[in-house]
Amino acid sequence: MKKRPLHEQSLATLISNDEITAPLWIQFRHAPAQSIYPAHGHAWGEFIYAFNGVMEINIDQIDYITPPPYGIWLPPHLKHSGLNRTDVSHGTLYIHESLCEQLPKQAGILLNSPLVCALMQHLKQYPQDKDHPEHLRLLHVLLDQLHHAPLVGSYLPHSEHPALKYILDYLHQHPSDHSTLQQLAQGMNMTERTLARYCQKELGMSLNEWRQRLKVMKAMSMLERGETVESIALDLGYANASAFINMFKRWMQSTPDQFRKLYNSVAE
Repeated sequence: MKKRPLHEQSLATLISNDEITAPLWIQFRHAPAQSIYPAHGHAWGEFIYAFNGVMEINIDQIDYITPPPYGIWLPPHLKHSGLNRTDVSHGTLYIHESLCEQLPKQAGILLNSPLVCALMQHLKQYPQDKDHPEHLRLLHVLLDQLHHAPLVGSYLPHSEHPALKYILDYLHQHPSDHSTLQQLAQGMNMTERTLARYCQKELGMSLNEWRQRLKVMKAMSMLERGETVESIALDLGYANASAFINMFKRWMQSTPDQFRKLYNSVAE
């Protein structure tokens, strides 16, 4: 039986955290697969770090996606919603706007240092009272580290157009699919030219570029899990590792192995 696209499946609505009680505050949560955080915003910036799974944050119909060990940065007062296609364990550091002067003014993925990964793991494993001096010191060290984390704008534009949304959901679930633009268009009873026009209008890019961005983000998650470059290339539909490496390097300015070594978590 053909699986329904995600937007046609029932999604559990989770409670967003809008009652933050300190300038620096951290929370750890587990979100089940096929669940959403409704749109919300507040005076706290958010550094969202996924320990397991891949989180998707939607801002003005742009999807910011981050696998471990990288984090999403959301500036204060930015309305956003969240989607979890799979089970996700994550921690969120809430940073009041008064402490955000040295942090980016736009949303994006922070390529945080190994120390950030270690601090997040420690804070999750050894919870303390939120007012405990040691706990507060660790939060400030974490904040200092985020000041130096590079911000990258890798993202996947989103579309509410029914036919295009169906195709994007399908490709999310089948990143190795080799269907041509013409084949995908025929599956939705439209012409190749019409689908190409929808992509440029709704996504601001070709479908081929969107698919490459998707594969980069999928690859980041696989690299974190320790999978080999060869197996990642095959899982993403490449005939050999060289083609995958060249594509990844065009987007991230480093090979997959270089990227893993630079930004791998201490846990590995």
